[in-house]
Amino acid sequence: MQAYSNWLPPTGTLGRISAEATIRAQALEPFRAQLESAIAGRPATDAFGAALRASTGISVIAEVKRRSPSKGAIADALGAAQQAEAYRQGGAACVSILTEPAYFGGSNEDLLDVRRQVDIPALKKDFHVAPIQLLEARALGASAALIIVRALSPTGLAEMMEAGRALNLELLVEVRDEGELERALDAGATIVGVNNRDLETLIIDGGTAERIIPLIPVSVTAVAESGVARREDVHRYADAGADAVLVGSTLSASPDPVAATRALAGVPRRSRAR
Repeated sequence: MQAYSNWLPPTGTLGRISAEATIRAQALEPFRAQLESAIAGRPATDAFGAALRASTGISVIAEVKRRSPSKGAIADALGAAQQAEAYRQGGAACVSILTEPAYFGGSNEDLLDVRRQVDIPALKKDFHVAPIQLLEARALGASAALIIVRALSPTGLAEMMEAGRALNLELLVEVRDEGELERALDAGATIVGVNNRDLETLIIDGGTAERIIPLIPVSVTAVAESGVARREDVHRYADAGADAVLVGSTLSASPDPVAATRALAGVPRRSRAR
């Protein structure tokens, strides 16, 4: 891995949430032995990545999202398991469960409820900044966990990637520019999400994924994140070479999440040139 000496700690909204995530991670340390016991003997799974690649169409990762720093309240009363089941019925390949409590209104109980009741792979979406959080994700039954390159130092990214491999937990590695993509690939990422939203300023630039996804090797699963609201948006990222899209606010706010998910699913996949 390169030195990446120009890396600076995250600022703005991402910096605040990451700092709070560090405190939550530290609070897990007394429970390490309990978490390790919970995963002992549990078989490895590559269900998340396999589900994203199983179809010839663009896979939909449908997200349970009650609120966000950018939009405020989206659907505060959302039932995680009921919503995830609606997504499954609508054709989602995987579900994303936001477990961050303060800014997104999520919880670990949401993930547990979904894993008990919905039979498609689940991504634990949170601000994971320490390996013990990945241990927790595995213990909760997640098929995969999100890590954000911008939130991690070069050493921290390497530690998180190694922890994911040791735990047999797939990682969706999120980037927002070419430099972060280079870091992700050098660290061995096999699933890369390109976020159109700058998590420090919360501004969305829909062209980010269009610019970055064509640079992702065909051996790596490419996911377009944020700013996907209509089928035309899915076509846009299919044209860029995406394998999947992650959709949260639009589906969570819909009065008919089955139909809303179905409206985004099934767009034909295009191959990337690389």
